[in-house]
Amino acid sequence: MMKTTFTLAGLFAVALPLTTLAHPIESPQGGLDADPAFDIVETRVIADKNNLVFSIKTAGIAGSLKPTATGNLAGSEVYAYVWPTSLDSSLVGFEKEQGILAFTVTAHPDFDDTPLFDENADGDKGNDGDLWHSHWVVLTPDEACGKGGLKVRDIAEGTTPKLPKTWPGLPILIDSPGWSPTLEGKEISVTVPFEEVGTGLGDQFDGVTSALRVNRNIHNPLLCVSAVFDIASGDLSLPGGISDGTH
Repeated sequence: MMKTTFTLAGLFAVALPLTTLAHPIESPQGGLDADPAFDIVETRVIADKNNLVFSIKTAGIAGSLKPTATGNLAGSEVYAYVWPTSLDSSLVGFEKEQGILAFTVTAHPDFDDTPLFDENADGDKGNDGDLWHSHWVVLTPDEACGKGGLKVRDIAEGTTPKLPKTWPGLPILIDSPGWSPTLEGKEISVTVPFEEVGTGLGDQFDGVTSALRVNRNIHNPLLCVSAVFDIASGDLSLPGGISDGTH
């Protein structure tokens, strides 16, 4: 599997909002020479009544690859299916305009970051990070993650920013809302409920498959994007438009 260095030139050069496209992003197979499980062929976000439905179709079996357990939090790896969006971070409970709000489905065998949920139903809420589960994250640039690098935004020591009710207690802008992904063959999808009808219509999205890594010092930056397997648009231009499901 090719691990391509992540840069932000495309993502942060986009002037939002863009013109909405009422169709998904279709991608050529063989994207960044990714393993078929991370080779994106279609990315879609649909507003369905009070829900946003996120989906990625892949060339191979979605979710069939996970990081190898190391037994340590420091330096451990996360695999992710990611939908970067133009939605404002305040929509899910963070402060306004904190960075790029992205929905993501992740797996990481060395730690659990969904303390409110027992995904494997064994009575222990702290041992199921290796199962695919969902998050909202806020992404921002940080050269400490490498030239043009990207991280999940850290919470500065001594500050108390507004956070979602299901924030898992980590010192980063991450939410663990507990929406369970559905993996069916070559597609991974998640239905995310919202109080507002039509939430997201007119906003943009992209699709990314990637790896993230916990800093070996477990310190700012805590979680960096370490590699990109594929990008739906090819350039992180967020060309997809959130549609109402009729297109």
